[in-house]
Amino acid sequence: TVAAFDSFRFVIKGSLAGAAVYMAYDQGLLGSGTQGAEALKKAQAALPPAIQEWTSYVGWEVRTVQMNTLPPTPKFDFSLSDSWNKGVQTVMSALSVAPTRACEYTVEGWKYVKDLVK
Repeated sequence: TVAAFDSFRFVIKGSLAGAAVYMAYDQGLLGSGTQGAEALKKAQAALPPAIQEWTSYVGWEVRTVQMNTLPPTPKFDFSLSDSWNKGVQTVMSALSVAPTRACEYTVEGWKYVKDLVK
């Protein structure tokens, strides 16, 4: 019974992970930077009505009336394509100097070993 429970938990977790990947793909988050930026704008537009609907469903209208309004949702001034490009440039820069750095570190290592042997 314990093995069956563990198997059931594994299936549930795998299903949730698969659903999350599918939703990310379906919303365009795994596509190009432009698709990701469009998905982010769509999420920013959909979030305030969803929060309002959820609070009314839970029954928090009284609290929101006392506070007059919900706090504003944070505005993201974030360009997914610029961040992706910066990351790619950083990785490529590190890879381009890697052979030179490896040679430098090899020379330093040999000098250190020669000094130890003397």
